[in-house]
Parts: sequence; structure tokens; C-alpha cells
Amino acid sequence: MLKVTDSMLADAKACPIRNVLDEVGNKWSLLVMLSLHGRRRRFMHVKRSIGDITQRVLTQTLRKLERDGYVARQVHPTSPPTVEYWLTPMGMSLLEPMGKLVMWANQNFEKVMKSRQEFDALTSATAAARENQAGFQKKQGESELR
Repeated sequence: MLKVTDSMLADAKACPIRNVLDEVGNKWSLLVMLSLHGRRRRFMHVKRSIGDITQRVLTQTLRKLERDGYVARQVHPTSPPTVEYWLTPMGMSLLEPMGKLVMWANQNFEKVMKSRQEFDALTSATAAARENQAGFQKKQGESELR
């Protein structure tokens, strides 16, 4: 069973959740790792497989993943240099539990989107009602001053 203590959460530098999941749980890391799953890929192939990631962000993400030991790279001495990336054994082991999260996201995507739409509709209706009420009160105040 999962054991998390308050003292573990309170110490930012020693907290595995902040130190590990902060990097792999960001917007791009999991997508990059999924792109590399089971294969070596060159930079532009990873970029094309993800689509909307910028070159700068992909470079930063790959460097962070390499620094943490999830991704390895090899530079081939060609002109221009060819660089290949792949998952290390630690990166592969991380995809096992993260794969469950990906499956959950795929299974619940429509429910989450529907929930967001309902929340946004309710929130915008509430905001509109507040604006109408504020406008009504302002008009009432102006008419009382006359």
C-alpha cells in the first residue's frame, strides 16, 4: 500500500513526489517518453510524433529526461550530426505505472471533457448572473441619486 507521511511531504528537497513526479508529470515528458517507447528516434521524428511541441521545449524536455536517467542519447559523427534518443531501463520501468495513467486518461477522456463543459457552462452562467446583478444595482444607485 502507498505510504506517504506528512514529514515526507513537508521537506521539499527530500520529497520524492515533488522531485520525481514534477519532472515526469509535466505537460511534455510523458508524451516524449511514449514517443520513444520501444524504439530509437531522432529528434525530428520525436517532434513530428508529438506535433505541437516546439523545438526549444523538446530540447529542454529531452535534456531533463536524460539528466534524470530516463532517456539516453547517442550522437553519430555525421555531417550534420545525427542524434538518436531512446528510453533507458529506468525510463521503461517508469512507463509501466504511467501506462496505467495513460489507459485511464484514454478511458475517461470523454467524461472529463463533458465535466469540463458542464463546469464551464455553470461558471459562465454564474458570472453572467453576477454581471447582470451588478449592472442592475448600479442602475438602481444612479436612479436613486437623481
